[in-house]
Amino acid sequence: MRQLTKVYESPAGRFPALRDITLDVGSGELVAIVGKSGSGKSTLLNMFAGIDHPTSGSVAAFGTPIASMRGGRLASWRGRTVGIVFQFFQLLPTLTILENVMLPMDFLGALPARERRARALSLLERVGIADQARKLPAALSGGQQQRAAIARALANDPPLVIADEPTGNLDSETGAAVLRLFTELRGDGKTVVVVTHERDAAVAFDRVVTLADGRLS
Repeated sequence: MRQLTKVYESPAGRFPALRDITLDVGSGELVAIVGKSGSGKSTLLNMFAGIDHPTSGSVAAFGTPIASMRGGRLASWRGRTVGIVFQFFQLLPTLTILENVMLPMDFLGALPARERRARALSLLERVGIADQARKLPAALSGGQQQRAAIARALANDPPLVIADEPTGNLDSETGAAVLRLFTELRGDGKTVVVVTHERDAAVAFDRVVTLADGRLS
């Protein structure tokens, strides 16, 4: 990211969510973004995935300038490159856990259809919930749902995984187990960026980036 600024327009006027951010995240690095509520953490994370676009400045990932990409080209790039883990899991309630993990593969179509089920089961095995594969999300605990969300994020084997408060709705023991999964992903060579407000959680990370009022501090 280079001199990245994001300003939102509202009835109350212009709100600068990010101010002149210049930041490098290395390939294979496990990075925490910390800060108080409203500091701009989630906005910054969205920039990594092209979910949101800067008002000014540039964003590039793995050599691809993504700040100016739109539509199908951006969606295709994101499907191949970024796995996203949400705080509230965002699993589709009418699909089984196995079907939820297969869904990104169905959307991207990079893997032959006959191989997708086996890959999804393998990912669920890796995160420790293969025995829950045929259940609906509502039948799982919060920690199990977050593990399923991580498996889904890995479906297309993306080099970048981003997570927005992935331990925010979990007890401390389950949250620590989820952070260990991110550490394993870094060991696989993936780049992992995690937003958290829990500074204690940051001890598992290679580097901590602190935001305050939209600025690096």
